Amino acid sequence: MSKNKVIRIAKRTGAILLVLLAILIATTFLYMRKSIFGKSPSGERLEQIKQSPNYTDGSFQNLSETPQLAEGYSMGGVLYNYLFKKKPRLKPKGVIPSVHTDIKAISPNEEVLLWFGHSSYYMQLEGLRILVDPVFSGNASPIPGTTKSFKGTELYTETDFPEIDYLFISHDHYDHLDYKTMKALQSKVKHVVCGLGVGAHLESWGYTKEQLLENDWHDRVSMGTSVTAHVLPTRHFSGRTFSRNYTLWCSYLLETPTMKIYIGGDSGYDTHFKMIGEKFGPIDLAILENGQYNKAWRYIHLLPEELPIAAQDLRAKRLFPVHSGKFVLGNHPWDEPFKKISENIKNTNIGLVTPKIGEVVRLTDTTQTFKAWWADVE
Repeated sequence: MSKNKVIRIAKRTGAILLVLLAILIATTFLYMRKSIFGKSPSGERLEQIKQSPNYTDGSFQNLSETPQLAEGYSMGGVLYNYLFKKKPRLKPKGVIPSVHTDIKAISPNEEVLLWFGHSSYYMQLEGLRILVDPVFSGNASPIPGTTKSFKGTELYTETDFPEIDYLFISHDHYDHLDYKTMKALQSKVKHVVCGLGVGAHLESWGYTKEQLLENDWHDRVSMGTSVTAHVLPTRHFSGRTFSRNYTLWCSYLLETPTMKIYIGGDSGYDTHFKMIGEKFGPIDLAILENGQYNKAWRYIHLLPEELPIAAQDLRAKRLFPVHSGKFVLGNHPWDEPFKKISENIKNTNIGLVTPKIGEVVRLTDTTQTFKAWWADVE
C-alpha cells in the first residue's frame, strides 16, 4: 500500500472518529438536559449558599480534608477493577424476602419504622409520619436499565403511603433522591427537609417553596411541638452531573421527649460521629450506611470494620444498618454487609436491628429480635 493511500485512510478514519465523538458529546449534552438531572442553585438560593461557613471556593467542604480516592488508588485502576475484575455474587440469585404491611392502616400513635431496602424507610414519631430518602423507581441511576433493584425489593410504591408530614433527603445522589419517586409523592408531602441547594432540584420538579426546608449543618427544624430535627454533618459529597458539591449533604438527629434517632445518610468515618455522640448521646437508634463500600472510597463510605466504631462514637443503644440489600453500587458480595456487621457487633453492647423489607420495627421495644433473613437467599 502506498504512503499516500495510508495517509488518506488515516485521515478518513480520523474524520469518522471526530464525527462520532461530536455525536456522542451532542447526545450527552441533550440527554443531560432531562429533568432527572435537576437544577443547580441560582439567584437568592445561591446567595444564601455563599453565606454558609461550609461553602468555600465555589463548593461545599467536609469538616476534614476528603480526597476523592484513598491513598494508593487511581481512578483508572478503580474503573478497570469495576469493569473487568471478577466480582462474585454481586446480586442475589433468589428473591429478597419482603413483607407487605398496610402502612395507611397503622395508627398514627404507633411509633414504628419500616425499611424498603437500601436507604429508604418510613417512621412514625409523636404522631408524625416521616419518610427518608425514598427510591421506588427500581433504578438508582439516571441511565435507564442500569443499577436495577434486586428481585423482591419493589413491593412498595408511592401509592402505599398516607400523607407525609416530613420527607428527609440526606443528599442528592440518585440512590437517595429519586426523580420519579419525588414527582409521584409531591402532592402527599407537607414538608421536605434537605441540605442547602437541594431545593433547586425539587423546585424544578414541581415542589413549592412552602414545602421546602433547606438547611445548613447545625440548624434545627421544629417539627410540631414535640419533635426537633437537628441538621448535622457527614463526610460525603454531592452532585447529579459532572459538577460536585454544589448542594449540601447532611445527617439528622430526630429528638422527641423520649427518644433520639440518628439518620446517618452516607458518610465516611470521621470525627463528627464522636462529636454528635458527645452532644446528643446516648442515641436510642443509629441508622448508618452498611454496604456499597470499597477501600478506595474509605473517605466517603464506611468500611465494615468502621461501622461498629461509628455506632460506639455515637453512643448508640441500637444500630440499624442500611445502604444495602437493594442495589449494586460496590464490588462486594450482596450479603457481605449483613454478615460482617452481625459478626462485628458481637464485640459491643449495641443491639442490632435487621428487619426484612416492610417488617414493622417497634421503636419503643428494645427486646424485639430479627431473623438473619439474608441467610436464606442465595
